[in-house]
Amino acid sequence: MSERKAKDRIESGSKNGARLTGGQIVAKALKTYGVPYISAIPGHGCWTLLDAFLEPGSEIPVIQVMHEQSAVHLADGFYRASGRPMAAVTSIGPGATNTIIGLGTCYADSTATMLLTGGPATHMRGHGVMQELERFHSSDFPRVVEGVTKRHWEVSRVDELPFIMHRAFSTMLSGRPGPVHVEVPMDVQAEAADATIHPLQERMAFGRVRADQQAIEKAAALLLKAKRPVIVAGGGTITANASPELTKLAERLGIPVVTTWNGKGAISEDHDLFAGSVGQTGTTCGNAIASGADLVLSVGCRFTDWSASSWRKGTSFSIPPAKLIHIDIDFQEIGKNYPTEVGIVADAKSALADLLEAISPQQSKTAAAARVGYFQELQKLKAAWEKQLASRRDSNEAPFTSQRPLGELRKVLERNGIVVVGSGNTQGAVKQSFPVYEPRTHLTSGSFSSMGWAVPAAIGAKLACPDRQVVCVLGDGDFMQSFQEIAVCVMHNIPVVFLVQNNSGYMSIRGGQRKIMGRHVASEFNLPNGKPYSPHFAEVGKNFGLEAWRVEQPNDLNRVLRKALDTGGPALVEVMTARDAAGPFVPGWWDFPVPAYVAEGQDEYAEGRALEQHM
Repeated sequence: MSERKAKDRIESGSKNGARLTGGQIVAKALKTYGVPYISAIPGHGCWTLLDAFLEPGSEIPVIQVMHEQSAVHLADGFYRASGRPMAAVTSIGPGATNTIIGLGTCYADSTATMLLTGGPATHMRGHGVMQELERFHSSDFPRVVEGVTKRHWEVSRVDELPFIMHRAFSTMLSGRPGPVHVEVPMDVQAEAADATIHPLQERMAFGRVRADQQAIEKAAALLLKAKRPVIVAGGGTITANASPELTKLAERLGIPVVTTWNGKGAISEDHDLFAGSVGQTGTTCGNAIASGADLVLSVGCRFTDWSASSWRKGTSFSIPPAKLIHIDIDFQEIGKNYPTEVGIVADAKSALADLLEAISPQQSKTAAAARVGYFQELQKLKAAWEKQLASRRDSNEAPFTSQRPLGELRKVLERNGIVVVGSGNTQGAVKQSFPVYEPRTHLTSGSFSSMGWAVPAAIGAKLACPDRQVVCVLGDGDFMQSFQEIAVCVMHNIPVVFLVQNNSGYMSIRGGQRKIMGRHVASEFNLPNGKPYSPHFAEVGKNFGLEAWRVEQPNDLNRVLRKALDTGGPALVEVMTARDAAGPFVPGWWDFPVPAYVAEGQDEYAEGRALEQHM
C-alpha cells in the first residue's frame, strides 16, 4: 500500500471509524492524547505494536533503552519533570516482568505512567506459549502488576481498544495519579476493526476536587489561633501545582514550611519561611520546628516513616498534642498515621486557595504579627543548621564528603536546573544540603527509593525539559544498577550530566549495619585482599561516548562541573568520595529493630519504639 493510501486510511479511521489494527489504535490514541515519546525494548511480543508508531499520522519517537525497568523509570522521570505522561512498551514474559520495580516506584510516588505490554495471542492463552505465565491463570502477568498499578486491562478484541485507552488515561491522571497497565495480545495488535479514537476531553473528569466549606472554615480558625503552626509540604503539593498558593499562605500568616522527600521544591529554599526538611535525614531546624509545633497543616503528605522519623513523638512531629489539618486527594491517607483535627479530601491547590479566601487581610496581619518571635526563633535554628552543614559542605578533605561536590554544583547549576537524585547517602545529602528554588527541580524516588532509578529518570527529565540543565547525582552502587542507559544519551544526543559519587560500596547500608550490629556484610566493594574495588567510571563513560572526568581534588570541582554542563552533550563527572563520614547527618530516627543477640542498643531501641505514635 502506498504511503498516501496508508495516511488516508488512518485519517479516515480516526474520524469515520474505518479499519485500524490494534497497534494503530494504540499509536493513534497516544498521539492524539499528547504522548510525545515512547520508551521501549522491542521483542516478538510487541514488535507489531511498535511498528504502528511508524505509520503515517501516528508517528511517535521511540526511545530505545537497554533494560525494560529503565523504560518505566524514564517515563517516570518525564512525568515528574513536566506533569505530562509518557508511555513505555515492552514484550511479553521477562520483558514485561522487568518493569515491576519501575511500576512500584511510580505507584509509591503517585506518578502517572502507562505501560503497554505484549501478551500471548488470545487463541493461544493458557497453552504455555513461549514466555507466558499460565500455571494459575491463562496469561498471568496482569495479576503480577496488580499491587503496583492503579488498574490494569487485558484486551480481548481489537474493537475494545479505543474504550480501554481513554479509560486508562482517565484512571492514570484523575485523582491521585499513578501507573496503569494494558496487555495487548499479539493477535489483537495485528488484527483490524472499525475504530474511532475517542476525544479525551469528552471521556475524563476535568477541574479540581474542592474541599467541604465547613472543613475549610474550621481549618482557617485553627491556623489563626495557633501560636506555633507549621506547614508540611509533601509531593502532592507539587503534583497539584500548588506551590504559589502554599507560599502565599505561609507569607500571609507567618508560618514556617518544612518539606518531605518529594515535597522538596514546594517552596523556594532561599525563602525566609523555609524551615528545612523533616524526617530521619531531615534537618535539625526542620525537625525542631515541626516537632515543636502546636498545629500541623499537612498538604499532600503521607507521613511515611522516613519523613516522620518512624512516628517517634518529639523527633519530627508530636501529634498529639499538636493538632493536625490533613489535606490530601486520597481519602485513605487521612488519619492513617496520625489523628486529625480536620481531614480535608481535596486537591491541594484548590484547598489552599479556599483557605486563603477564608482568611481576611486583617486576620492575616494580626496572625503574622503575633508570630514575630516564632520567626526569629526559626532564623536562629536555621543559622545553627547552616553552621553544622558547612563543616561537610565546605570541607577540603580528599576523598570528598558527599556534600562538597553538591556545594560546588549549586554554584554552577542554573537556578531552574533539575537535579535527579539516586538513593542512599547521596539522596539524604541532597535533601539536606542542596537548595532548590522551584517545583519539579528536585526529583527522587522518595517512597520506593529504587536503586537504578536515577539514570533513566534523568534522561526522561531532560526529554521533558530540553531547555533546562539536568544533572543526575548518585552513588556508584546505584549507578552500576543502570549505567548502561548512558548509551541512550549518546545514541539520541540527550545532554544529561551524571555526577557519580564513588565510595566503592553501598555506604548507606554499611552505615546502618554498623550502627545496629556493630559490623557489616556485603556492603563494601572489595578485592580478595580487602582493598576497595572500583571501576574507573570516567573511563567507562568515555568508552560509552560521553565527555568524562575523574575529580580527586577540591580545587578541580568547580572547573570540571562547569565544563561538563557546557559540553552540549552527555557528560560524566566521577568524584572520589570518602567511605566514612561521607553521608548525610541523621537528626531524626528510623525504626531499625536490633537483633536479640546484640546486647548494645536494645534499651535505646525500646525507648524509641515506645514513643512511636502511629499505633
